Amino acid sequence: METTSRVGARGAGEADASAAGTPDGQGGSGNRRSVDGYLLASFPWYGLDEAYTGPRWLMQVGAAADGTVEHGSTGHGAEPQLRMGRVEHDTATQRFAVVVTVASRPVRRSADGTGVLEATSVSSAAWLAGSGLLACTWPSQMERALRQDWLDQQTALAWELADHMEDPAWSTLSLPVDGVPTDFRYRESEYGWVLAGSAEGVLLGAYGRGMSAYGMGFAVIPDIRVYDAD
Repeated sequence: METTSRVGARGAGEADASAAGTPDGQGGSGNRRSVDGYLLASFPWYGLDEAYTGPRWLMQVGAAADGTVEHGSTGHGAEPQLRMGRVEHDTATQRFAVVVTVASRPVRRSADGTGVLEATSVSSAAWLAGSGLLACTWPSQMERALRQDWLDQQTALAWELADHMEDPAWSTLSLPVDGVPTDFRYRESEYGWVLAGSAEGVLLGAYGRGMSAYGMGFAVIPDIRVYDAD
């Protein structure tokens, strides 16, 4: 998320989404990043609150060219597994929720110090969440040659949706963040759901499938290392 252009923002989303796997790559625990990158962040990480008692796992952080951590994701539920370009289980049975934490950057300087970058926004969180969902849920029956075209098309649509969050495609959903009711922009699709909003000092996105967003709550993670317990 180190550019003012759509192309740059899209690239940041793809980097984050790769933690869940891409149509031609590997995902799941084999591609899981270590906790080290998370510990370098200058902002707090968020996950589902203590009402959720299921599995928790790390995904990936995204950093600027100078190494500053800009965003990252934490997973909950059954970790999506991709191996050798094929989904190891039917996407219709997937049950997971991923929380994306994005640093709030009203003013950001480019890595070389010569310019100012676009501020992060709720749209940034929505884009990262939308592209992450697509990376987890691409159609397994699709021919390999068509997968990248499909992903490019769908991620372009996800960007347009994230850039117009007042459109009817989005509704408002109130969920607790550290116990405080907070409004999020929310939408559903055949692939799952995406939401985005803000918290104290950060922007929050989330996406999931098979686990309803209604009734979820978010909270600061006291020690991110608990997500790396296994």
